[in-house]
Amino acid sequence: MGQCVITRVVGVASGRFAPGHLGELTQIVPFEMVDEVLASTRRLQVRVRDLPSRVVVYLLLAAALFSEMGYGQVWARLVAGLDGLAVAMPSSSALSQARRRVGVAPLRALFDLLAGPPVGAPRWRGWLLCAIDGTTLSVPNGEKNVSAYGRHAAGPNGDAGYPMVRLLAVVACGTRTILGAVFGSCDAGETTYAPRLVGCLRPGMLLLADRNFAVKDLFESVAGTGAGLLIRCKDNRRLQPVRRCGDGTWLTRVGTLTLRVIEAEIHSHCADGPARTGRYRLLTTLTDHHRYPARDLVDLYHHRWEIETTYLEMKSTTLHGRVLRARTPDGITQEVYALLAAYQALRTAIADATLTHPATPPDRGSFTIALNTARDQIIHAANVIAATTIDLIGKIGHAVLANLLTNRRARTSPRITKRASSKHRATATTDRNNYKTTTTIHIHDG
Repeated sequence: MGQCVITRVVGVASGRFAPGHLGELTQIVPFEMVDEVLASTRRLQVRVRDLPSRVVVYLLLAAALFSEMGYGQVWARLVAGLDGLAVAMPSSSALSQARRRVGVAPLRALFDLLAGPPVGAPRWRGWLLCAIDGTTLSVPNGEKNVSAYGRHAAGPNGDAGYPMVRLLAVVACGTRTILGAVFGSCDAGETTYAPRLVGCLRPGMLLLADRNFAVKDLFESVAGTGAGLLIRCKDNRRLQPVRRCGDGTWLTRVGTLTLRVIEAEIHSHCADGPARTGRYRLLTTLTDHHRYPARDLVDLYHHRWEIETTYLEMKSTTLHGRVLRARTPDGITQEVYALLAAYQALRTAIADATLTHPATPPDRGSFTIALNTARDQIIHAANVIAATTIDLIGKIGHAVLANLLTNRRARTSPRITKRASSKHRATATTDRNNYKTTTTIHIHDG
């Protein structure tokens, strides 16, 4: 029987820097960018060790994509494709010391460089749609983490089993790239963290938010950046009309701002299930009812849910619902910034691919396909350095375009807890099925 020999040429950094890569994502997070953040934060190694600082940064980013593995196994995947190269095989203790030596600052600076919308991100009537919301991440139990992050009180059943980090982000709808993020103790609420994110907003952005963020000071801070605002508020909030608009909406004053109030009733007609009715009261800085019809804004508000999909991709698809690794607050901070940076790199790769096809909405790009393809590229150390002929889409982009998600269907589903604290089946009679719907919007006259 004849034999076939396959020869593969791998292009990586030289010497001890060779394990420092992120597969094809290295072209989005290049060596020069990592070296720059290390230099600016004064974390470059004094002498070249077996684990140079640049290599450690890539190890942390790769660990975010291989959440089910310890750092030793992640290292094994970084070097798996480096056939014929002499590479270090550090112990778990050496990897731990190297992560502490690099610290938090380079990962924070790297995320700050990567954060932002991609070039050519889709817009709605000139506005870049953004959404703000929060979530929590579980961290390992231990005295230091409990002291830094706290636990949720769980009523008569006791406190939550793990301390939790509260994460708040602003996401560009459509591409789901992150514009900014803050995190810290879960003892502080979302409205406490929100003012720290205002700095990522710019003129031409339209921020979508739920009722929790309907705070006067936040309205004024957002408006001060030149960004627009479309936010839901409580139905019983007292608002004094100052002028009626021709489409049933009306203007009011909140602090120093004039806001437009839209009151709508939304009917979801299910093909084979119960009908549902909801009432919305929206506040917006878009006061021109001719240019921005009320029905269009009510429909637009539903894009706020794209940030929930972002958190699903981060917590379920990437982390698989796992608790973070680090057992100290500094380690948790480093790990969360690595997770955010790795997620942003993946989302940038998806956007680069889908935005080359104007007829393809960016939200049809599969995050799962991109993640699995990126992991394969890391294991094979493939496309680390761009070839002479540059493929602007790359392996990840081609895989995404070949496996586009179907167009999103109009569906309704009850808002209920999907993962209960009890292992026993719930006795409630909630209908947990999804139904295809036809939605009707009725604007109430103010």
